[in-house]
Amino acid sequence: MPRKRQMKLSAYLVGTGMHAASWRLEGANPGASIDIDYYRRLAQTAERGKFDIAFLADSLAINEQSHPNILNRFEPITLIAALAGATSRIGLVATASTSYIEPFNLARLFMSVDHISKGRAGWNIVTTRDLSGNTARNFGKEAHLELEHRYRRAGEFVDVVRGLWDSWEDDAFLFDKAGGRFFDPNKMHRIRHKGEFFAVEGPLNIARSPQGHPVLVQAGNSGPGQAFAAKVGEVIFAIKYNFEDARAFYREFKQKVAAAGRNPDDVYILQGISPVIGATEEEARAKRKELEALLPEETIIGFLADYFKEVDFSRFTADTTAREAGLDTIQAANPDYRKHQPVIARENPTLREIYSLIIGSFSGDSFVGTPEKIASSLEKWFLEGAADGFMLMAPALPEGLEVFVDRVVPLLQERGLFRSEYEGRTLREHLGLPIPVNRHAAGSPV
Repeated sequence: MPRKRQMKLSAYLVGTGMHAASWRLEGANPGASIDIDYYRRLAQTAERGKFDIAFLADSLAINEQSHPNILNRFEPITLIAALAGATSRIGLVATASTSYIEPFNLARLFMSVDHISKGRAGWNIVTTRDLSGNTARNFGKEAHLELEHRYRRAGEFVDVVRGLWDSWEDDAFLFDKAGGRFFDPNKMHRIRHKGEFFAVEGPLNIARSPQGHPVLVQAGNSGPGQAFAAKVGEVIFAIKYNFEDARAFYREFKQKVAAAGRNPDDVYILQGISPVIGATEEEARAKRKELEALLPEETIIGFLADYFKEVDFSRFTADTTAREAGLDTIQAANPDYRKHQPVIARENPTLREIYSLIIGSFSGDSFVGTPEKIASSLEKWFLEGAADGFMLMAPALPEGLEVFVDRVVPLLQERGLFRSEYEGRTLREHLGLPIPVNRHAAGSPV
């Protein structure tokens, strides 16, 4: 009998939380983003909740308008290597860009962490959005690559990385002391890649891990981004702000996966949520109001002025509506705005609410309330075709993660929607993903 479908859960770990004012809360540690003991506790809390993934984002440039929790933070591959020693089951996913590193370096870094964690690593593939305007100059370049150029490069980049991860067949290392044979040369393979962007000889100087390859995570929103994600992504991170939009995206993206010649059931879509949880509806709303009150108006206006460089925000306040500011119809140069504009045009939020939507610290009224309300919203989205699981982007950490683990996860378990115990040890086992067949092995389809 096939196993009952269960939702996947990932915890987005970012300092004191997704809300830009979370560092100002009483008891918050403003230096949390570079406190390894703090991150260990977060990862252990998520593991206690039987989460599939602890997720670490990244950026390669900052400016004066950047979120406080990214102004001063760890490099994520380094961080997941440290968290591997503080946990034993939860998957560990780090973000790394295909635009500002070489494939050999990245392949080696992630395969090293996959071994250190005994098969629990994942790579969140990004091509890097240049929101700060400084990214290219941080790497000695004059201009950031155009969108389509970045995704062409990313496609070749991933092909090279996968090839390097298959440098060694699984039984290549003999360790034959008596015969003096450390490895079988016939099972070591050079990639000898020469393409539009890269020339890489190989082989990689590390063997495949217990799960074969790290899991590939992707979050493309543009047309080229979604085409790329449908071709290579195994876990897809999306943010939609209501059930109808999420279900439409789910259906359309699964069709893209099938059109790319892949099994849609082997690709999981996780919707990003930022729930505000209280013992009562009133308490949850009070928590949200407290966070919003800690956000200075100049921070909101300054961020939006930097985000929408074509709009003069000097005459607006945080309570100005989208329509009053013209943001419901604007043809924004920032491509990131395309995913936000439909909900903004439909609901006409204030600039304060738009700020929260853009930075991912608010998911709408259906995710503000009691644990029972949150669990029921997740159940609806999961069972009615809007998500395979969720990326918990708690507005405030550690409290938001702890309350979710202690109050929401048990409800999901009682309803048979989420695991009570880990059944495997690798991230692929948690997700139910197959181990990639080494392309050089006998019988490989590659």
